[in-house]
Order: sequence, then C-alpha cells, then structure tokens
Amino acid sequence: MPNIVRLILGFVLLGASVALMIFGLWGWGILGVFLSILVFVTFFFNENMLLAQWFLRKDDMVKAERFLKRITNYEKQLIRVQHGYYNLLIGLIESRKAPMQSEKYFKKAISLGLHMDHNIALAKLSLAGIAMGKRNKREATLYLSEAKKADKNKLLADQIKQMKDQMVLMDRQQIRYR
Repeated sequence: MPNIVRLILGFVLLGASVALMIFGLWGWGILGVFLSILVFVTFFFNENMLLAQWFLRKDDMVKAERFLKRITNYEKQLIRVQHGYYNLLIGLIESRKAPMQSEKYFKKAISLGLHMDHNIALAKLSLAGIAMGKRNKREATLYLSEAKKADKNKLLADQIKQMKDQMVLMDRQQIRYR
C-alpha cells in the first residue's frame, strides 16, 4: 500500500474515532484511536520490513525473502530512511546464497544511509568478508577498521576479531604457496 494511502487512512480513522467519542461511544472511539496509531506506525515502519527482520532473527531466510519480495518498488513504498535498510536486508539474504553478488547491496545500503552504527558496522564487516573472499587484503583491512570504528557498543567485536584472525591465516597461506 502506498504511503500516501496510509496517511489518508490514518487520518480518516482518527477523525472517525473522534466523531465516535463525541457521540458518546467511548469504547469504539478509543479502539479507533489505537487502530489509527497502528496505521501511522506502519507509515514509518513498513510491515514487510518488520516481518523480514523478525524472520532474519529467527534464521528463516525463505520467509524473510518472501516478505522482502512483497516490496516491489522500495523507492515508492518505503520512506527515504528505510531505503538503506531494505538494501541491507537484501544483502544479508543474498550473502547466504551468493556472497560475491551481495556486495552491491551492502555498498548501496551504505551509500543510501544507515542511521544505526551497528548496522553500518554489519555492512562494513560483510564487505570485509567479501573482500577477503576476493583475496583483496588491503580493502578487507580498510573495511574492518571502519567496522571497528562504527561498532561503538562492541556488538560485533567477536566477529571482527575472527575476521582479523582469518586475515592472518590468509597471509600464512600466501607465504606457504610461494
């Protein structure tokens, strides 16, 4: 449903709720206010994005992908703030299937803007993993240092440490094969 329709529906529900309260039907009016609040919340947080995040946390990639595919044109269906998060979620799902092809989604998510630091760190960490898969140590080191700076709450500290350890192993393998 387009965002403008959500806003119109929310204001209509709010107006009807106020009218019900004026006519003395307080129970129905309060229920209508709660429904209009729910409609306004879906303006800022798309329900398909919320459900996709829920299933990603549950590690059910099939259902998460199904809900993300319901968003046919993200530029019209989502507000501008959510564009980066949409690409981040698509990148996370694609990284399970084809890690090298998910790079474009992570880069686009960073360029569109992610507002939470741990999401920026997650995208940079994923890009570092992709760079390591391409055997590009310099780019991987750059992304890892940026991920470490962005991870202020140390949510991804273990993963960053593991990635650095893998880079050391990558150096040892290159020396051994020469």
